[in-house]
Amino acid sequence: MTIRTDLDKIPVTVITGFLGAGKTTLIRHLMANPQGRRLAVLVNEFGTLGVDGDILKSCADENCPAENIVELANGCICCTVADDFIPTVERLMALPQRPEHILIETSGLALPKPLLKAFDWPSIRSRITVDGVITLADAEAVAQGRFASDPGAVDAQRLADDSLDHDTPLAEVFEDQLSCADIVLLSKTDLVNKAGLEHARTIVTEIAPRPLPVLPMRDGVIDPQIVLGLGAAAEDDLAARPSHHDGHDEHEHEDFDSMVIDLPEIADPDRLVAAIRTLAREQHILRVKGYVAIRGKPMRLLLQAVGERVRTQYDRPWGTQPRQTRLVVIAEHDHIDATAIHAALAGQVAPRG
Repeated sequence: MTIRTDLDKIPVTVITGFLGAGKTTLIRHLMANPQGRRLAVLVNEFGTLGVDGDILKSCADENCPAENIVELANGCICCTVADDFIPTVERLMALPQRPEHILIETSGLALPKPLLKAFDWPSIRSRITVDGVITLADAEAVAQGRFASDPGAVDAQRLADDSLDHDTPLAEVFEDQLSCADIVLLSKTDLVNKAGLEHARTIVTEIAPRPLPVLPMRDGVIDPQIVLGLGAAAEDDLAARPSHHDGHDEHEHEDFDSMVIDLPEIADPDRLVAAIRTLAREQHILRVKGYVAIRGKPMRLLLQAVGERVRTQYDRPWGTQPRQTRLVVIAEHDHIDATAIHAALAGQVAPRG
């Protein structure tokens, strides 16, 4: 078993591929054969189409307990970074027993490259890395010139999600998934003969922008040592993973900056919340999180904001900790105005006396 320290980055394996390619089956196999790793799983899906996280939770065990398995069904995780992806990853990393490897299953129509860019988010980029991108392709479908065993289901999934570009040809999505891969697994090989398998392999090889391992897989069974522990650091290797959508605003993520605001006690939590909502509108603030000292209150106020959505709760007494407000503010790099942000929040400080 590999011994990790808190200074190590947690490796993440991104598993992508069309609906029905066998992503969930592969994850179940990896959960059953963790190679001594403590796993966590994040599943991104839409509505009732595709994968149900309950399937994976039914396979939970001591190496990957149910609380380590999270399903996000609110849209493409690379387009809901602040709302869903980052908070979920932070929760997984904050578990009492920190996972030693995280598996992320994208939706069947996800473009994986924008997800890789999300790993540059300030709050996680020093603590997590993309160990590798594994792309699954249905061998029978590819050999027959298709991309999925059930194109109708793929189309239904695309129409069900408003965050997707419904006009993007499926061929481009398929090519993007292959272009981002470190390894391609040809699934359902029991449904094709040797010639069909070789034809599928040839198609993948011709599409891929660089030489890639293309391996057959049946029933989700593959040696975990082949797909885990690649050390690809894919988030630092984006130039080698071209996409049809490079430069498209709808899937581009800006660089982000963060700043820490230290303040004394705050007079009125409602005014603070209103100020944060105003900052979200006027200063392009994406997230605010931290603890607030409220005058006259013995308990600290936990504050979490995503855009204009602000949640607060008194979580525990300050005890021996200094009664000080400390907020982390995350904003787009080109828009962050530290002076304006600090002035707006400092205006809520309780007057002395």
